[in-house]
Order: sequence, then C-alpha cells, then structure tokens
Amino acid sequence: MNIVSQSACSTCHAQGACSVSDFQDKEIEVTEYKGNYKIGDEVTILFKQSKGFTALTWGYVVPFFVVLSTLIIALEVTGDELKSGLLSLFILVPYYITLYFFRHLLKKVLKFELEENAE
Repeated sequence: MNIVSQSACSTCHAQGACSVSDFQDKEIEVTEYKGNYKIGDEVTILFKQSKGFTALTWGYVVPFFVVLSTLIIALEVTGDELKSGLLSLFILVPYYITLYFFRHLLKKVLKFELEENAE
C-alpha cells in the first residue's frame, strides 16, 4: 500500500520559497486485515503508540547505548580515542545487519492495522 506523507506546512502559500515543505511517497505493508478492500477505497491506517516506542527503541535507543558502551570500553582498553571512536561506529554495522536478518520477527511486532472509513 502506498501513502503520500506531507508535512503540515505543505499546503502553505509560501511553500515555493520554503525548504521545509515536502511530499514523500511511502510504502507500507499491511499483512492482516478484515473486510474486502479494493483499490481506491479510503481506509484509516492505525499504528499503536506503544509499537512506535518499540520501533524507536530498536532503531535509535539501543544503538545509542551500544555505541556509548563500546566507546567507553574501547577507550579504557586501548587508550586511543581514534581507534575507540572508529570501533564504536563500526559496531553499528553488525547491529543493523542483525536487525535486518530478524526483520520478519519485527514485522510481527510492528504491524499496521486497517480501519474502514465511515461513509
């Protein structure tokens, strides 16, 4: 399913002069839904706030603490700031590769839901 995401100011009369306004075409996957929907039907897509916090945690919070702890440990072990900094950044590569390989599990947790619009 494709949705068009637009910033709140994209309908502003000054959007041509402003660099903040933007449109983005995003694709989402809804795996389970009840009802018969066809192309052109208007629906509301739901995503629970708690699931958003879960996505935020796995995407940003955990990597932050992984980088920070790696930096502190590597700095204590090596005493070299450059090597410690590079190692702490490099540690993100296996982290995000691991997330990629477990994406099917994350899809089960982070599901979008459909709700039919009342006409």
